[in-house]
Amino acid sequence: MTKIIQKVNIKKASINDSEDLFSLIDALADYEKLERPDSDAKKRFLKDAFGKNPKITPWLAEKDGKAAAYAITLYTYSSFLALPTLYLEDVFVLPEYRACGIGKSLFRHLVKLAYDEGCGRMEWQVLDWNQLAINFYEKIGAKHMKEWFTYRLDRELLKKLIKDII
Repeated sequence: MTKIIQKVNIKKASINDSEDLFSLIDALADYEKLERPDSDAKKRFLKDAFGKNPKITPWLAEKDGKAAAYAITLYTYSSFLALPTLYLEDVFVLPEYRACGIGKSLFRHLVKLAYDEGCGRMEWQVLDWNQLAINFYEKIGAKHMKEWFTYRLDRELLKKLIKDII
């Protein structure tokens, strides 16, 4: 019996996709050897994705009716270009769906979204050990921005700095 493979379906996720999204987010946490989001984090995610004033847009890629990959996007802004930037926070494909075009389809969808939305660029970060992702990004011609360093203030440091400043 021959299995019929359907095309990849890319869609903006809805609140009804929460279970699939959290399953994929947990899989990414496992892949990156991080703690999975707790119930409070999941509640904040739902509010930020599907609440009155959404801050992020989650996307799902489905193959044969099953959630196989996800991405989270948001917009930043370039003052020099005077154009928005589509920022890709997460992109993750379940291991069993890698090398069959799902990640490429999802990424292509986001590139088209950035272009259609008038973005001057699309940006993301990749972990230095994620050679599969690095190889893909280099293959499509993405530039590694070596002249920029990422800095971060976590929630505790934000709180400390506010106290120090006030």
